[in-house]
Amino acid sequence: MIELVIKNYLDGHLSVPSFLERSGKMPDEFILFEKTSGAKRNQVKSSTFAFQSYAPSMYGAAKLNEELKDVVEELITVDEVSSVRLNSDYNFTDTETKEYRYQAVFDINHY
Repeated sequence: MIELVIKNYLDGHLSVPSFLERSGKMPDEFILFEKTSGAKRNQVKSSTFAFQSYAPSMYGAAKLNEELKDVVEELITVDEVSSVRLNSDYNFTDTETKEYRYQAVFDINHY
């Protein structure tokens, strides 16, 4: 499952923990990610993932987003991954909860 491949890679290369879902008390800084779509063509799977970088300040969230983008782009070195492309990234501060976050969206082809 590509989600586990990505989580294991992030946990080994990021300075903050990553999660597939929120549960209980979360740390001050973390990455939350989810698969938003997927397809398969010629036996190669493609998935779009949204990665949200949370931090106590806008600057911290932006800085964590930059670290995340560098790490996710290096997923290309993992055997199960055949390509990684940044689709978009932007300020995604949650106005309801007042939490600072950035979101980076990646298209990842994988086996």
